Amino acid sequence: MPHRCYERTDANQLFFVLARSDPDPKTPPGKAFTAFAVEGDTPGIIRGKKEINLGQRCSDTRGVTFEDVRVPAANVIGAPGEGFKVAMKTFDKTRPLVAALATGLSARCLDEAAKYALERKTFGTQIANHQAIQFILADMAVNVELARLMTYRSAHEVDQKRPGSYYASLAKLFASDSANLAATNAVQVFGGAGYNTEYPVEKLLRDAKIFQIYEGTSQVQRMVVARQLLSRVKTTGGY
Repeated sequence: MPHRCYERTDANQLFFVLARSDPDPKTPPGKAFTAFAVEGDTPGIIRGKKEINLGQRCSDTRGVTFEDVRVPAANVIGAPGEGFKVAMKTFDKTRPLVAALATGLSARCLDEAAKYALERKTFGTQIANHQAIQFILADMAVNVELARLMTYRSAHEVDQKRPGSYYASLAKLFASDSANLAATNAVQVFGGAGYNTEYPVEKLLRDAKIFQIYEGTSQVQRMVVARQLLSRVKTTGGY
């Protein structure tokens, strides 16, 4: 039976696949899936056409169909039925990476907006002299620094091999939301010029959106943070 998923490049040599291994519909999702490492040249893997994305178009995204793909037992990651657990532990390591990417985009937005504010003049003065623009830039700077610190903290938790779901989700949530706000504000500082391709901020706006989606949406991150927070308070009696 064919199964379809999406990849980010047509040159993948190895796929991480989370597949249902227990046919019993009553089996909880947390125990019904197994993780596999699937070689990219395995017979039955069919790559679709390249998708046209809103942003990050250098990423070669295309659908992948698995049809009667056979995988050796040696390619099972973890134990059968523990695929969900494997995926969640992987997210603890990949979400800080997304946070780092989002923080970098925020910093680029701030850099572009600040430089433009010093170049663009209205009513005989640089727009950087207008308090409204200064407040936008100041808020952007605050969020860049906070996102950077939260990303460092989440990466530190990974380095220390501590369970990092809480800090990984905090960093990914804040950094990705901040990146989208930074890109929106950068376009606002540029005004009409920011809405066309003459300047890079329109691309940054398009590129930022995916940070709120992959490795778990911002809504999922809020769920993880809330559950971890409440569990901590319930266990220790306080934050």
